[in-house]
Parts: sequence; C-alpha cells; structure tokens
Amino acid sequence: MPSIHIDYSRCVGDGICAEICPLKLYRMEDNKPQLLKGAGAFCIACGHCVAACPKGAIALEGMTPDDCTPVEPGLRISADAAEHFLMRRRSTRAYKPAPVARHVLEEVLDLSRWAPSASNRQPVKWIMFEKPEEVRKVAELVIHWMKDMMAQDMEAAKKQRLPGLVSLFMAGQDMICRGAPHLLLAHAPAGVPFMAQDCTAAITYVELAALARDLGTCWAGYVTWAANNSAELRTLLELSEEDQVYGAILLGYPKYRYSRIPERFAPSVRWR
Repeated sequence: MPSIHIDYSRCVGDGICAEICPLKLYRMEDNKPQLLKGAGAFCIACGHCVAACPKGAIALEGMTPDDCTPVEPGLRISADAAEHFLMRRRSTRAYKPAPVARHVLEEVLDLSRWAPSASNRQPVKWIMFEKPEEVRKVAELVIHWMKDMMAQDMEAAKKQRLPGLVSLFMAGQDMICRGAPHLLLAHAPAGVPFMAQDCTAAITYVELAALARDLGTCWAGYVTWAANNSAELRTLLELSEEDQVYGAILLGYPKYRYSRIPERFAPSVRWR
C-alpha cells in the first residue's frame, strides 16, 4: 500500500483532501489535514487527494503532483460535441482489411487505464490479437466449439442460432469476428466482486478512444461465450483456471461510414 505524504509548507488548510478521500483517511485538526492511524494500509491509491489539492501539497508513494497530467481547461469539450460524439458511436460489422498500426492500438489501450474500477483495483488484463490470421483462428475455434454444442444438444443449439452461424461460416461468411483485423479480450479473476463491471467500463473506454481515432468496434459476444467454455480456445488464449473473459471486441477501420444517427428508445426512468 502507498505511503501518503503531506507537505505542510504548501498546505493552506482548505480541507479538500478530507472531503474527497473515498475512505476518509484524512481528518482536519486546527485547519490542517492529519492522516488517520494506519492510513497507508487502507489507501487505494486512487490519487483523488493528489489531483484535487490546488497547492500540490499531497503526494503518494509513486504519485507526486508532478507525475500527474495537468487538467487542460482549453481541451474541455462542449456538451453538444460530447452528445454528438456519444450518439454517433456505431457497432462496426464490416471492416477494411488494412491493419491498425501498433502505436494506435497502444494509445487506445492505454486510455483504458482511466476507466473506473471498484476500489481502484484496476484488475483488467488484455489479450490483443494483432494479426488478422490469428483473429481468423479464434473464429474457427469458436465455430468448432459450436459444432460440439450442436452434437451435444441440437435443440439448445438451435435456440442460440448456432447451426445457422456454423453454416454461414462454412460458406465463407464469418459472423463471429466479421473479418475484423484485430480482436481484443478483457479478462480478470473470476469470483471477485465487480470484475464484470470493471471490464465493461474498461472496454467502453477502449471503444470511445477508438472512435476518436476513426476506428470501428463491435462487441464479440460469441467469442466471449466460447472463451469461457471451450478448452481449446482457452488454451490458445493461455488463460488460467481462475481467469474469466468478461468481454471481447472487434477492432479495425470501418469499411463504410454512417451519415446519420438512428433513433433509439427514450430512457425508461422511474423518478422518485
């Protein structure tokens, strides 16, 4: 756990750190913040206190004010621009064959670090398939697993539309990975609270970071399903018994661009 350092020569006693600390590890005494006994053992290193202190009086071990990126008010986007950006995200199911440069994929993944996670655990681990032929291999293993499912219980397989997906794949139409040049999977230890939510939040950040770079994405539900049930696919992914895949997305340059934003249902809300 990190050590917490307060530089009282900079502190002005505004009490911001005490108010914003998620675990209330600070208390104010004589207009000065004091750490609770053993605070370092409980600190989750979220950095709220470091980020919020206007005087840069607080530092965590490995996280000083100088280590943090300054907030740039000039880069703040308007509400209209944010709304348009979010509304124009589409699930891309037709991709150009050209791969995305490694540095762009790295930039997109790097931004996932700032996705929220329970208690700032940041548990998400990634598997990025960079080569289109490897993505195709994953799709083939998903189809192989579907064939096994059909052999075991055809009626259940029909309810999941597996026979049709297998037939289309055999005819040259990949409905699993859609011909995407890249495939990204998020996994984390199973059985730990909020792992699914943490992975979903991180994937959503990746999707939005990709959109900002004119990339297309689409959730790959069948890949996720198979990754948690196919021994053959799990071997390829080099997953341990404790690992669970909580989401997968396709990624690449969209073959087509959308000119309009389709309508969606209004939010279903119960105001209380």
